[in-house]
Amino acid sequence: MISSIIITIGILFNLLGCLGLIRFPDVYNRLQSATKCVTLGTCSILLGVLIHYGFVEIGVKALLSIPLLFFSATVGAHALVKGSYKAGIKLGDKSVKDDYKEEVR
Repeated sequence: MISSIIITIGILFNLLGCLGLIRFPDVYNRLQSATKCVTLGTCSILLGVLIHYGFVEIGVKALLSIPLLFFSATVGAHALVKGSYKAGIKLGDKSVKDDYKEEVR
């Protein structure tokens, strides 16, 4: 029962992350949506799988996948944002802060 709730929450976060990919105005906001929502959603689904099956083979694989996904998705998104900025892709019109502007290139 609790595993079904956690998996459903994960699916909802994934859905919101995909919606953010469609709705947000620029690449930076889209990557934030994909990284935060989809990482949390997928980790929730994996946690639900672990709770449902326990510490058998599939549960241990889900448990090992959570930190791997968490760190690789965040580092990958940071690299994509940094590369996009260096390539000259502009921020959206409604963006209010540019943290990389002061950084020496």
